[in-house]
Amino acid sequence: MDYHSKLVTADEAMKVVKPGDTVFLHQGCSEPEACVAALVRRASELRNVTIVHMMTFGSSEYAKPEYEGIFRHSALFIGANVRRAVQEGRADYVPVFLHEIESLLESGQIPVDVAVLQCTPPDEHGYMSLGAGVDINLAVLKVARHVIFEVNDQAPRTLGQSFVHWRQAHKIVEASYPLAEHHPTPAGPEHHAIARRIASMIPDGATLQMGVGAVPETLPLYLRNHKDLGLHSEMFSDGVIDLMEAGVINNSRKTLHPYKAIAGFVLGTKRLFDFVHNNPAVELHPTSYVNNPFVIAQNDRMVAVNAALEIDLTGQVCSDSIGSTPYSGIGGQVDFIRGAAHSKGGVPVISLCSTAKNGRISRIVPTLKPGAGVVTSRGDVHWVVTEYGAANLHGRNLRQRAEALIELAHPDFREELIRAAEKLGYLRRSALLAVE
Repeated sequence: MDYHSKLVTADEAMKVVKPGDTVFLHQGCSEPEACVAALVRRASELRNVTIVHMMTFGSSEYAKPEYEGIFRHSALFIGANVRRAVQEGRADYVPVFLHEIESLLESGQIPVDVAVLQCTPPDEHGYMSLGAGVDINLAVLKVARHVIFEVNDQAPRTLGQSFVHWRQAHKIVEASYPLAEHHPTPAGPEHHAIARRIASMIPDGATLQMGVGAVPETLPLYLRNHKDLGLHSEMFSDGVIDLMEAGVINNSRKTLHPYKAIAGFVLGTKRLFDFVHNNPAVELHPTSYVNNPFVIAQNDRMVAVNAALEIDLTGQVCSDSIGSTPYSGIGGQVDFIRGAAHSKGGVPVISLCSTAKNGRISRIVPTLKPGAGVVTSRGDVHWVVTEYGAANLHGRNLRQRAEALIELAHPDFREELIRAAEKLGYLRRSALLAVE
């Protein structure tokens, strides 16, 4: 059987999906849109089909209310396109460390009947790149009963552990369309202030991880005068391009994979896809490797920058929910905070603006909202940075943590936080803090 004998239309390929099946979709910017559209067209023939993936930037038509009972999404990380379905109970959320997802697949705890992955056209040896995301896809290939490759000639040919052979597919669908794009999160003055402060904490020769969000995506603007930075991150976006082209990120002082920028996937615009295409300076690897804290820690001077939605006065970080309402996911935050904490000269950072809702709500709170998920425990937290300062909580007692975090809070909320800290027993009297 040769390559051409496996070619079918998207509609023909998706006929393999049966009621009750679990379908895995390539995530990030690589959602296999032709096959997804074909699957939705079969809605009248299907029932109780579970669709599994991490965050995607496609249309996610299957998550609309009219498909309830036909398709049910199971989110390994909640993207904006499925957030409403999860919050309304029409989809599910699986809280899990990113580096552990592949073991759930391989053990069968997350079963996969049909896997649909986006790939580049095959090279002369028959190998196809997984394009914008390797992440957890190689593990999926090991366990899926039926594999469909959607070959998109506009997908970037990325290097590293990103190659699969056309023989690994049961069916191949050819398509051509621009990849879904992720554009930088809008940043305000407070995000820039936080990014500047974090940049001042980063030594030359550091290896960086930058997650999704306004602060991590703004940080590259303030690293242009740094030297010999490296990259080891579950993902990176457009902001990294200028630093690599300027030689600021050259990976020359990395203690693991020197001269290579390592990631599990890329999230960005066509500019990023063009940049990583056939670029030997960039390698994509499975998330089980990239996000393994023991692997991360092998990078000296590892700097991990992640965002929080809320932090309480003891240092407990909530970043995947607003109270009991799911919002995003655990993702790679804990993986990289722990990895950086065990790195020689590492700097684990949790960043957050001091307020939300146009200053009406403090993100630094006496206690987390009822039902809020603790993503990063107070034992894992080291540096916390807001627009008002930076504090290292590691090794500090509850009184010292409360004092430090109140100083990082917006001035409008500090007195209220002091009174709450006294009531909770963290502080004995207001005089322990000088409130500006």
